[in-house]
Amino acid sequence: MNVLLSHFFLGLSLAAPIGPINAAQMEKGIRAGFWHAWLVGLGAMAADGVFMLLVYFGVIHVLDRPFVQTFLWLFGFFVLTYIGFETLMKVGKQDWGNRGGGESPYKSFASGFVMSISNPMSILFWLGVYGSVLADMIAKYEAREVVLYSSTIMAGIMLWDFLMALAASAFRRLLTDRLLASISVLSGLSLIGFGLYFGFEAYWVLSGRG
Repeated sequence: MNVLLSHFFLGLSLAAPIGPINAAQMEKGIRAGFWHAWLVGLGAMAADGVFMLLVYFGVIHVLDRPFVQTFLWLFGFFVLTYIGFETLMKVGKQDWGNRGGGESPYKSFASGFVMSISNPMSILFWLGVYGSVLADMIAKYEAREVVLYSSTIMAGIMLWDFLMALAASAFRRLLTDRLLASISVLSGLSLIGFGLYFGFEAYWVLSGRG
């Protein structure tokens, strides 16, 4: 039980740091409600599952190549800056009384997946942190237990995504339209900020300084 709890809290703590997904969940929650915010998190979790499989099968080691790293940084830059600017453009047009916001559930899920799968920081995390945890688990446990403990990590991530979606939808109910719009603007600027950081990292690698 202690091992299960430790892996559960590992997943919870890994999802908690503020990043593009948390910012996107907050923006989506105050604009379209709980369900859409959680779908963003579930989309990101699907990408995390892909990374876990890549680490498990060793495929992710091709990411050590500078060309691949540059492509990922640039892809993350374009995705996050686009979503950030799209968020800012929607602020003035948003009817905050309309809970659904005209959003497509598929689009909410896809945006979380694309943001996470194109985030080089997520890739580096799964390669570094989960890679070392996986190596330790393989050395100590059977394959069935490795799958169980890996699933427990994902359960911790899912709980955090649920809490973020709940908090975002609560903000939507409690705050005024002006404050909701302000939070949406800050979320959009945050996404653009992360995108610019990724662009800077791509430049750093291309210039041979990375």
